[in-house]
Amino acid sequence: MSDLTGTAAPAAATATGRPAATTPVPVPAMPLVSDRVRDLHARMTLEEKLAQLVGYWLDQNGTVAPMQSEMAAGQKDSGALPEVTRHGLGHYTRVYGTRPVDPVERAAWLWAEQRRLQRETRLGIPALVHEECLTGLAAWQAATYPTPLAWGASFDPELVREAARAMGGSMRELGIHQGLAPVLDVVGDPRWGRVDECIGEDPYLVGTIGTAYVQGLQEAGVHATLKHFAGYSASAAGRNHAPVSAGPRELLDVYLPPFEMAVRDGGARSVMNAYVDVDGVPMAGSAEYLTDLLRERWGFDGVVVADYFAVAFLEVMHRVAADRGEAAAQALEAGIDVELPTGDAYLEPLAERIRAGLADERLVDRAVLRVLAQKEELGLLDPDAFADDPPATVDLDSPQQRALARRLAQESVVLLANDGVLPLAPAEAPGRARRVAVVGPNADRPEALMGCYSFANHVLAHHPGLPLGFEIRSVREALAAALAGDGDAVEVVHAEGCAVEGEDTSGFAAAVEAAASADVAVVVVGDQAGLFGRGTVGEGNDADSLELPGVQRQLVEAVVATGTPVVLVLLTGRPYAIGWALDGVGAPAAVLQAFFPGEGGGDAIADVLTGAVHPSGRLPVSLPRSAGTQPYRYLHPVLGGPSDVTSTDPTPVRPFGFGLAYTEFAYGDLAVDASVDSAGTFEAAVTVTNVGAVAGTETVQLYGHDVVATVTRPVAQLLGYARVDLAPGESRRVTFRVPTSRLAFADRRLVRVVEPGDVQVWVASHAEAAARSAEVTGTNGAIRMTRARAEREVPGTATERRVLTVTGGVHEVTAADPRVVDVEVSAR
Repeated sequence: MSDLTGTAAPAAATATGRPAATTPVPVPAMPLVSDRVRDLHARMTLEEKLAQLVGYWLDQNGTVAPMQSEMAAGQKDSGALPEVTRHGLGHYTRVYGTRPVDPVERAAWLWAEQRRLQRETRLGIPALVHEECLTGLAAWQAATYPTPLAWGASFDPELVREAARAMGGSMRELGIHQGLAPVLDVVGDPRWGRVDECIGEDPYLVGTIGTAYVQGLQEAGVHATLKHFAGYSASAAGRNHAPVSAGPRELLDVYLPPFEMAVRDGGARSVMNAYVDVDGVPMAGSAEYLTDLLRERWGFDGVVVADYFAVAFLEVMHRVAADRGEAAAQALEAGIDVELPTGDAYLEPLAERIRAGLADERLVDRAVLRVLAQKEELGLLDPDAFADDPPATVDLDSPQQRALARRLAQESVVLLANDGVLPLAPAEAPGRARRVAVVGPNADRPEALMGCYSFANHVLAHHPGLPLGFEIRSVREALAAALAGDGDAVEVVHAEGCAVEGEDTSGFAAAVEAAASADVAVVVVGDQAGLFGRGTVGEGNDADSLELPGVQRQLVEAVVATGTPVVLVLLTGRPYAIGWALDGVGAPAAVLQAFFPGEGGGDAIADVLTGAVHPSGRLPVSLPRSAGTQPYRYLHPVLGGPSDVTSTDPTPVRPFGFGLAYTEFAYGDLAVDASVDSAGTFEAAVTVTNVGAVAGTETVQLYGHDVVATVTRPVAQLLGYARVDLAPGESRRVTFRVPTSRLAFADRRLVRVVEPGDVQVWVASHAEAAARSAEVTGTNGAIRMTRARAEREVPGTATERRVLTVTGGVHEVTAADPRVVDVEVSAR
């Protein structure tokens, strides 16, 4: 836009606010926008521009974040809305999601407020409304879906896309335009409290599932927001907001690919910065990532919003700015277009700085044009915006949403161990269990089924006594209903045993008595999600131990000691060190892992326990041995695994991708292309057969290993995956078409490339197959990888490896290169 160019920018300012003797800031490139947006922008005063770059948090009495009162102390009371919005407004912050409000009444207020903005402000621009939507719309009475870690356990992008589309439909109906999800942080340390918000430890799994969520939400007309860009989950020792020391190669190869996929393949319209600093540079002030990488290299043309208070944190926490005005200038120059949740820095402090000649107004212009283009895309600039009536009735927990939530929960339950006690005999079967004990702190608590960013645990926890507002059954309730026969119900007895937290064991006796008198005991343990010290997992609830909280392990051991067969059910937001429950003397008869499965989770667990649904979930994160010897994730080079040069063992108790079924599967006839051009696509095909007596779903996983490269590479890397439904005795041929860009990595120049050479390719049911013996002879010599430790065999072991030779020269990966694997499943 040539009409927005001008004179050279003023010199950059130092941390003291004084101009520095440095090269002037370059003239910012302006986004391409429509004539309507350009004309609207040309009419705006500085105050009107800045008003479009901030949010307003209507319900400050509903505290849901630390430092909220302190950081938003300058925000005017909501009773002064005409004054507050006299120049317009960019965002309304969490209109529905800060306190319990009736959705119909709130919608009526919102429509009236938007019409007031159109009528009473000079330019008549409505506000964009954003809400949290990580486990469904975070509002009272709205459906609550499984947490993202459960999405990863499903290995089912299409189902996640369908669920996101349903979430977006509810949001759009209520006049919401932007959702603050998905979280694309790759899990690095399970001690981090926000693990339950993440999808998994593998960047390809995170990227494909997260991109599907973006597509579904945006198909419903709601803009998705990718967070937290970037490296947030790599914080030191798993501590929230702690510094990140990941090198640029690790960022490029592990933490950034999911964001790139969601931008390039998913078309995400918004990105949110991470709170952390990476190698001393706060992400909120990093033009290298927010502008150079995100926009210039990846082509992102949407809006970057600040994580709540992140702009002010440049002064308060990072100490790289002397005041709010300098913090605003740094964030704006780096590429943050909108300050959320309020205008603490981008209003008066930034205006004063611009008038003093210490900040360039053209940076404001750049951001305003992006914001106005987003509002135009969402229909907010149309003359008939909000001319319709607000909804008179809404059903935020419709039968369709309940069915989707339950189905996603069913697919996410992971069977970790089973000696044959599962499935529990169906109601009509002779000899079934007549008395079932359902014990444990999470057995009869619906809140235990929901994640940190569910409305129930995020907001309703501050409003005791209010109902959840949607249908949900605890594990005890669901299992009792599932075990009820035609007039011949199984007796279900319950005892809590202990709380999630604390050292009180006085309830053990009742739990042991209930188990001792039963044919089988289902012990339900795990977490309570919450925020900042309220709960055992969630934002700000980082851990220094990976033992089950409180005295829950002792409870399990006491119940196992009764001799009654025990089924252990874990309802958690992170993987815990539960090796004691999986192997050896005194282990329960069966173990199920469920990552906060949402409102349908109790029913889904009961479905799996009774065999109404066969388990098909797979671990999206490796199960650690302890809080030490981190990381346990499978994506490591040779020296990141077990070896004779260290006495510690980072081998996980159960590996990424692991999950048992009620049947067994066999792989055979692996075929892999002999060679592929470094800029091409290769095929790998395998036959999968259900060799058991019941139907089941196998998640077929394709792995690869670059034999010799110019930088160290992982011993195994997920290249593709596919869920395959198989009847007893049925075989299906699964064909993966894999672009070589899946093998790309950052070379010594920090350029992502595909190098020629040999790649081992194999198909397996989990990542630990990477440690099985294999000998491959290629142009680079003989390579032998040996198994580090004995482990019992499980169904779906690895097929014999094949060698794929990548030919041609070094290929530098560009935006034109595909990233997503194409999978075909056909009859044998």
